[in-house]
Amino acid sequence: MSANRPVRLTVVRTEQLAPSMRRLVLGGDEFETFADRVRALPQRYTDLYVKLVFLADGFEYPVPLDLGVVKETMPQEAWPVLRTYTVSEVDEQERLVTIDFVVHGDEGVAGPWAAAAQPGDTIHLRGPNGGYAPDPSADWHLIVGDESALPAIAASIAALDDEATAVAFVEVDGPADERDLGGPAGLELHWLHRGEEAPGTTTLLDDAVRAMPWREGRVQAFVHGESALLKSVRAYLLRERRVARADVSVSAYWRRGTTEEGFRVWKSQQTDAVMRPST
Repeated sequence: MSANRPVRLTVVRTEQLAPSMRRLVLGGDEFETFADRVRALPQRYTDLYVKLVFLADGFEYPVPLDLGVVKETMPQEAWPVLRTYTVSEVDEQERLVTIDFVVHGDEGVAGPWAAAAQPGDTIHLRGPNGGYAPDPSADWHLIVGDESALPAIAASIAALDDEATAVAFVEVDGPADERDLGGPAGLELHWLHRGEEAPGTTTLLDDAVRAMPWREGRVQAFVHGESALLKSVRAYLLRERRVARADVSVSAYWRRGTTEEGFRVWKSQQTDAVMRPST
């Protein structure tokens, strides 16, 4: 199968991890194609992500699905909607792909689909790609993000060495959204609760990072989530703490008040930010 063609996977089971987080476990005949693509990446990224492909109702699409053919031969209203999500796990033994979805109400495309998905439903995945993995040579790790980055945060914490030192700040709605992320004994995990505030409107993460006692040695930082983190936490690390740019992984996953299409336009206009690339 061409690398440009999305793979088609089937929902095997679902799980409600928290009030705002739903897990879908996917499998099917095309799992091996997806696993081959993961193996072909330059390294095993802990922010491994895919584009989920949502097809429009009322159209007959080519089989296998080829997005290039769709755009060349079908009307624009038939063009699929793409949404970017982090892969929580690729289980090669069980031949399963796990993706966790943030679900806030009935707005958007992917969240409502995930909330209603049942075993037997299908979805196409384009990708994968990634850009970050913990560097075992760093003296300590700083991990910062909201719930949109929680799958990548969980995978990054799981990938830390047993002797690693790390500080993590995760913003969620409230205590019910906290999860046991495991990790080494040297991990300090701080959950920040925004309560009734809307996602993307607080300064909780920025305030927490600035208030944290700074550790000695080389830090590798992972700062992913709503786009405001690019101007707050990223600026603090690079300008005030003088962290080397190569040691700061910053990626905007979403922007408050915009769809992913509008978000892509905004990303294309940014000249001084490290963004999650497109696939």
